[in-house]
Amino acid sequence: MNLFADFSARVRNAVEGLKLNGDGAALDLSRIVVEPPRDPAHGDLATNAAMVLAKPLKTNPRELAGRICEALLQDEDIVSADVAGPGFINLRLSDAVWHGVLGSVLDEAGNFGRSDFGAGKKVNVEYVSANPTGPMHVGHCRGAVVGDALANLLAFAGYDVTREYYINDAGVQIDVLARSAFLRYREALGQDIGKIPEGLYPGDYLVPVGKELAEKYGDTLLAMEEGEWLAIVRDFSIEAMMELIREDLALLNVHHEEFFSERSLHDRSNGGKSEIDEMLADLRTRNLVYEGTLPPPKGQLPEDWEDREQTLFRATDYGDDIDRPLKKSDGSYTYFAADVAYFRSKYLRGYKEMIYILGADHGGYVKRLEAVGRAVSGGEAEVIVRLCQLVKLFRAGEPVRMSKRSGDFITLRDVVEEVGRDPVRFMMLYRKNDAPLDFDFQKVTDQSKDNPVFYVQYGHARCCSVMRQAREEMGDADLSPAALRAADFSELSDSGERELIARLAVWPRVVEAAAEAHEPHRIAFYLHDLASALHSHWNRGKDMPQLRFINSKEPQTTMARLALVQAISFVLASGLDILGVDAPEEMR
Repeated sequence: MNLFADFSARVRNAVEGLKLNGDGAALDLSRIVVEPPRDPAHGDLATNAAMVLAKPLKTNPRELAGRICEALLQDEDIVSADVAGPGFINLRLSDAVWHGVLGSVLDEAGNFGRSDFGAGKKVNVEYVSANPTGPMHVGHCRGAVVGDALANLLAFAGYDVTREYYINDAGVQIDVLARSAFLRYREALGQDIGKIPEGLYPGDYLVPVGKELAEKYGDTLLAMEEGEWLAIVRDFSIEAMMELIREDLALLNVHHEEFFSERSLHDRSNGGKSEIDEMLADLRTRNLVYEGTLPPPKGQLPEDWEDREQTLFRATDYGDDIDRPLKKSDGSYTYFAADVAYFRSKYLRGYKEMIYILGADHGGYVKRLEAVGRAVSGGEAEVIVRLCQLVKLFRAGEPVRMSKRSGDFITLRDVVEEVGRDPVRFMMLYRKNDAPLDFDFQKVTDQSKDNPVFYVQYGHARCCSVMRQAREEMGDADLSPAALRAADFSELSDSGERELIARLAVWPRVVEAAAEAHEPHRIAFYLHDLASALHSHWNRGKDMPQLRFINSKEPQTTMARLALVQAISFVLASGLDILGVDAPEEMR
């Protein structure tokens, strides 16, 4: 049950019934929204119907609001309809509506809030996609969590989601990896390698790779020419790094369905043409590329700048700042050519919405990726880029030092092993992705209301504790969701109980809005608000025993309140599941 969608439809029906357009032409009702009022004291719901219709109807919005109010009052679920300000309409709903919300949560349990909003649309969410040159570091952590939670959210909202990892296994950095691993291979064979040369990867994580190479190949690689051993060590190292990356991501409960190799785009072993070749031929037939030159970079002109003709993609025709080179003057492909071919691969696989979760340092990619999407798909597919700002690590307010294992960065594994998966995931989502984030190891493990993840998880555990206590005190009473569904919800007359039901009613709307905006942090914010309302009401019960959830002398009231507690636990568990965070039954 989506209360807001339901009453949006009722408001539109009321407007249509008034036949406001005398000429019979249909009104555009798409801009009518029903939402919670900014001040709960004003009512249960608010609508802008009169405000958005007054101008096209050339009438006074307050007068129009009055007419709409009269029509809405014919609905038995609407107790009052009042005009506010320049023409907003505030509605108060009958108790039966709120009882219906609570019943729906109990009926649907973990599926309450799940919807067909996405209508099964295929969505590809690509996230993390780190170079396979070492373990995941904390800079990858935020993108991994945001991408994974967004994929969960979209699936919950009715989209057909694929989680994809793009393996950057082509290019100079992969040769650097292979040479670094070969150095560790020599070390494993007993050679003195001295200090790691500048430009190679110094981390200890390559020591096991060198040992595995030595175990598999003995000293045979030493006798090979560089071109021969480089190809062998390159493949071996990529596989080893991807295994390491998968293990790191698994610590965060991040699992991709698809791993797409960049090298596969360059592969010409099947028919002599690579996917990049095919992409370029396709773009040529559609006049999306041309041979030309680019203006020099802005600012100081580099000494090695040469004005040479290149194969250029008409990116500016599709919203980019500059046309982008696909082929260099020497005939080799640019990195951007692989990006275009990769998008084309996704599009040909049937995706009409491609979401990229990138680090903040990739801000310059946004316009070019959007331009690629418009051009390659002919406007059919949408490219959505979400940038994740940096995470700064602290311990009790002091910056955290680098990891010895990695050589020059803090690994994802370091962070997860110290504080646990749940605090990492929740706190990475407790701030909008494009806002900087300070992560303090001490604060995220404190068991206090100032720690958001503890506060929310404790809310779920508190609900479970209430239900355990009820089973102990009420003996053989049936406390199943079905039995609680039959309780008399009119017993829930306190303002705190009403507020909790109202917050539950917002959940389906939050899910759809967060999915539409591609903002999983909204789920974390909502859960914190719901948990706060629960804890506040619990604390009121300390001072006013008549408000406590369990009162053996008032079984009817107790059953109704337990129904509310069970419903809250369902929604908290659903939201935490979307975030990829556990919903514990007790806190230790």
